[in-house]
Amino acid sequence: QVQLVESGGGLVQAGGSLRLSCAASGRTFSSYGMGWFRQAPGKEREFVAAIMWSGRFTYYSDSVKGRFTISRDNAQNTVYLQMNSLKPEDTAVYFCAADPSGGLREDVWAYDYWGQGTQVTVSS
Repeated sequence: QVQLVESGGGLVQAGGSLRLSCAASGRTFSSYGMGWFRQAPGKEREFVAAIMWSGRFTYYSDSVKGRFTISRDNAQNTVYLQMNSLKPEDTAVYFCAADPSGGLREDVWAYDYWGQGTQVTVSS
């Protein structure tokens, strides 16, 4: 049983920055691949970023590449998403997810555990 608790969402103007955090329970966090997804009203949940269990490799969607950075601190059981140069189209509920296989995945079905989501709203 893994629990993920997200924080850091809020309101920001276009061009601003936010850092999302995801705190995980469990003894095996360091073996999980971790991902961030987002879902805007009326749209499908979409992949944002992923990081493998060791943090050696990361992967980003084209829409956020160069603006967002995913990182992890396994000693603190926490994964982060640093979001810079935010745009109104980044507005969505952002979800943290865990993949026990430890891989680098962009598929919703590959992740076994999900956080509750945190709202990010970017105004123009």
